[in-house]
Amino acid sequence: MGTDDRELEASIAAYTTPEGCEQFAKNVEAQGKPELALLAKRRAIALRAARHGAKTSAETEALGAVYAYERTLFSKHGKSIRASRTWRMIERRGIIPAVEQVVTRNAESTGYTALVAMGLQDKAFEAVVLRYPDLFSAAAVQRSRERLQHE
Repeated sequence: MGTDDRELEASIAAYTTPEGCEQFAKNVEAQGKPELALLAKRRAIALRAARHGAKTSAETEALGAVYAYERTLFSKHGKSIRASRTWRMIERRGIIPAVEQVVTRNAESTGYTALVAMGLQDKAFEAVVLRYPDLFSAAAVQRSRERLQHE
């Protein structure tokens, strides 16, 4: 990465809205700089999660996983698509119990598969579980470890 790219990378942190980050991502992607675009998209995800009102780092990261999944849907369909079933589960159960339910299912979630395909497996619920194992059951931690070891 050249000096100009490092300056651009540093400027991503100056963006305070997800929309600004997304526009920056489009601009640098058009300039043939996909790694900078990915950094800007990650910043947009983090800003959306912070807006949601999470009370802990684990909640913020779990919400970031949902927003990251919605970003994959946008990339796939070219328009904003809400992860409706996931949001309903979060509203009914709370974010941490919803993550527990998703990762302990036998089958990988659509969100997990989509995030892995985009190279964002570190944003998946499974990655959140492994970063905060004391908040989840042993079964959730084990299932998360197994899934992420296969990637």
